[in-house]
Amino acid sequence: MTGQFLSFEGIDGSGKSTQARMLAAALRAEGRDVVLTREPGGSPGAEEIRRLVLEGDPARWSPEAEALLFTAARRDHLERTIRPALARGAIVICDRFADSTRVYQGVTRGDLRALVDSLHGLAIGVEPDLTFLIDIDPTLGLARAQARAGAEQRFEDMGLAMQARMRAAFLDLAAAQPLRFRVIDGAGEAAEVASRVRGVLGALWP
Repeated sequence: MTGQFLSFEGIDGSGKSTQARMLAAALRAEGRDVVLTREPGGSPGAEEIRRLVLEGDPARWSPEAEALLFTAARRDHLERTIRPALARGAIVICDRFADSTRVYQGVTRGDLRALVDSLHGLAIGVEPDLTFLIDIDPTLGLARAQARAGAEQRFEDMGLAMQARMRAAFLDLAAAQPLRFRVIDGAGEAAEVASRVRGVLGALWP
């Protein structure tokens, strides 16, 4: 792999998807080869799994079943989208990756972190080169997420307490892996947050 693999993480409504899009647009404007993708999804098979896990009743799947489904989607995404792009030297920007599974299924949906890590080691074995954690107050994040009022509301429907637990879990991951993670304050206008992201990236890629 000769390219660069960047991921954006955060609770629902953190603005991570917007920041991923803005960074991709900025890098493309500089003439870089950029692949913007997302999880779950990013390949035809993974997009089909996305609909299974993000729509429907909050209790539709057990945490164990969710972990298996997300890992299957990630493997297809890795094979069909991420690895080919990195092999040609592209910058891959992914809206969520394995850290979301570690938090959503491994921490907040049951004590399944060991299962999640085992599945990741067996089927994925790849981490991003750099992960931006867009950090935001859970109350604001949930209000933003619910205002979208789309079909993919299954995790948002789990409530504020769950969002608070997810934020804490993401921050714990970032503290445990300071070389990979950069925590970005998600408060303020999107352009302000994007400036913080570019500031961090500029320091790493002078």
